[in-house]
Amino acid sequence: MKIIVLGVGNLILGDDGVGVHVANEIRKQVNDPDIIIDEAITGGMNLLDLIKGYDKAVIIDAVKSDIKEHGKVKRIPIGYFNTMHSCNPHDVSLTEAIELAKKMGEKKIPKEIIIIGIMMKQIPCEFGENLSDEIKATVPKAVEMTLNEINKR
Repeated sequence: MKIIVLGVGNLILGDDGVGVHVANEIRKQVNDPDIIIDEAITGGMNLLDLIKGYDKAVIIDAVKSDIKEHGKVKRIPIGYFNTMHSCNPHDVSLTEAIELAKKMGEKKIPKEIIIIGIMMKQIPCEFGENLSDEIKATVPKAVEMTLNEINKR
């Protein structure tokens, strides 16, 4: 089974880069040619292109949530998202891209797409290379959840 693990986010936007930080930690622990660990600073159609051809995709990203969930890490099947933001205003969300691709007959979409979401009350837009202490504390849990997803094959 071919799996792609994608850490999504921008490292120069503080907590938004948490997905990339998690992917970098996983990269230190996984050495399997059937598991690709990568990072992306994109969404929508571009993200779909990155996951095509794999049996399973695990996407790690900051997810906007209400204040009560801030700092939690959740496993979210892609079907539970009404939308998943794209960083390009001229693009579509990942869920919209997947639906469009299916309607067009695309056969290379992973059978399983799981989001490891780090819940945040607000996705940061300010420049900064470091994670806040609260979000930095979520990294080990997100790594553990991602490794569990990889081992489910």
